[in-house]
Amino acid sequence: MLVGLALSGCQVLQSATGDATLRPSGSPVTVDTLTRNDRLASIAREQHPRILATYGGEYSNPTVERMVARVVGNLTLDPDNPNQTYQITILNSPNINAFALPGGYLYVTRGLLALANDSAELAAVLAHEMAHVTANHGIQRQQREAEEQLASQVVSDVLGGTAPGRLALIRGQLRLAQFSRNQELEADAVGIRAIGRAGYDPHAAVRFLQSMAAYGELRSVNANTDQRLDFLATHPNPPQRIELARGHARQFGPPGTGTRDRDSFLSGIDGMLYGDTPDEGFVRGRVFLHPVLGISLTVPEGFVIDNTAAAVTASGAGDIAVRFDGVTLNDGVTLADYVRSGWVAGLDPASIRSTVINGNEAVRARARAEGWQFDVTVIRVGGQVYRLLTAAPVDSNRLEPVANAVTASFRALSEQERQGLRPLRVRVVTVQAGDNVATLAARMSGVEQPQQLFRIINGLGPGETPSAGTRVKIVTDR
Repeated sequence: MLVGLALSGCQVLQSATGDATLRPSGSPVTVDTLTRNDRLASIAREQHPRILATYGGEYSNPTVERMVARVVGNLTLDPDNPNQTYQITILNSPNINAFALPGGYLYVTRGLLALANDSAELAAVLAHEMAHVTANHGIQRQQREAEEQLASQVVSDVLGGTAPGRLALIRGQLRLAQFSRNQELEADAVGIRAIGRAGYDPHAAVRFLQSMAAYGELRSVNANTDQRLDFLATHPNPPQRIELARGHARQFGPPGTGTRDRDSFLSGIDGMLYGDTPDEGFVRGRVFLHPVLGISLTVPEGFVIDNTAAAVTASGAGDIAVRFDGVTLNDGVTLADYVRSGWVAGLDPASIRSTVINGNEAVRARARAEGWQFDVTVIRVGGQVYRLLTAAPVDSNRLEPVANAVTASFRALSEQERQGLRPLRVRVVTVQAGDNVATLAARMSGVEQPQQLFRIINGLGPGETPSAGTRVKIVTDR
């Protein structure tokens, strides 16, 4: 299993040795070709495989790619941005993020594309990132950090006992410093000037900042993705920043100035994948389902599932946490021997017991380490072994009921169930006479709080209703 690297939004990665088995994509959309001998481009090429590994690889969709490339192409005509070319990669991640590397490598996630409402909003985000490149903010930050030690904590296995507490159970991460506040505000100003000069609506930056704020509030209640990988994590969004952006935009004119290019943007993302991929499994409320592996489990009421490349985790009240992942185990190794093999810190050998969970061979045990108590369950399904860990503080009386409920929910999916699972997609529909937010949101599936999400992804304020004949986004697996 991979350990996820948490990349701050709007950042430049420092040089490090990547996995030799990962290679930069051979087919990203490019506006122009980077100079191969450029030192900064060389740094970016070194980091490119790590970014792909962190953000789920490249999202290949020619319609989306052409739309994004067209927006970037328009921005490169800005006279303030001469002699800079860009290589664009759309990342296959539901997280909302965009960032740039030295040398002109530009990244945007499909999650950000799903939140944006028109080409002007996308242009505002990308122009902000391009401004960091043209202003050499990454180089300035690397110089500033040269004498500082990178604060990092990587947890390769939560059962290793190397990092206590709930955060160690949930995930490990590398923390990279952000751009300074002044650099962010400078990039805002340069970016808004760039989209205005390119003919886009300069007020798009304000609209997208507001959408991010609304989405952040929704996510604080219903979070099922790793927020450390989001633009929101490192782009403070105070009202003052929105007002500053509005002031920059007014230099070009009132709202309505410039083009929004909404129709071509919506046509570009129609049918785009939304949320998790089939290879990662799907989160549907409190249920995790994996169509490829053919398994499912359910967490108790009040728990929030976080589906990452490393594992499926869930957290609930009282510092109770659950982690689920899979390993390959030789058929000749018994589950009891595997539990005893040393990967469980603080294991109580006397607690190991064999059982059957919904027809599948399993072993359960208890462990205790550094103020935490653990229920450890391993389940064999075919040639795969799944590990289910529930953790609670040593003084909690909720470990057993939570562990029993989650463990009992684990089951293999039938072939019919597997075939019936489909990923969520963005669908663009035309508003009909009599439609309102409630009727349109009712067409969404697989998401929490559909009416609130519908308003956010369509940029609708409280009480605002889309007009008949306009096009809007919904999220559905149909």
